Amino acid sequence: MRQVETVALDDARRVIAAGEQKAREIGSPSNVAVVDAGGNLVAHIRMDDAWMGSIDISINKAFTARAFDTSTGDLATSSQPGEQFYGISDSNHGRVMIFAGGLPLHGNNGNVVGGVGVSGGSGEQDQIVVEAAKAAF
Repeated sequence: MRQVETVALDDARRVIAAGEQKAREIGSPSNVAVVDAGGNLVAHIRMDDAWMGSIDISINKAFTARAFDTSTGDLATSSQPGEQFYGISDSNHGRVMIFAGGLPLHGNNGNVVGGVGVSGGSGEQDQIVVEAAKAAF
């Protein structure tokens, strides 16, 4: 039987706590979501005063980072008109997010085992928060 390394709930809680702490530090109420190796939601928080509309966006940024094993910010660059992934945001029933704030999570063997997504601030703020969250993994 093949074993698949993935994100456990304790991992997700640690990642989210680090993201929440950074979001507080920079004054950016955020939604922070973590998905497992299959792109399924493990945990999510919506900080007080974070936009309700960003709940779905944070979850989908985490999904996108896992689905394509790349930063959503990097995917944004490759998905502009004339680029190789133009139109990708229409795939997966519109779940693909092509702006900053989503990062893949790598396991001990270097494989992608999940993703983390942040939404609620500017792209720059979301990226700062998601990088802090990922660092806790």
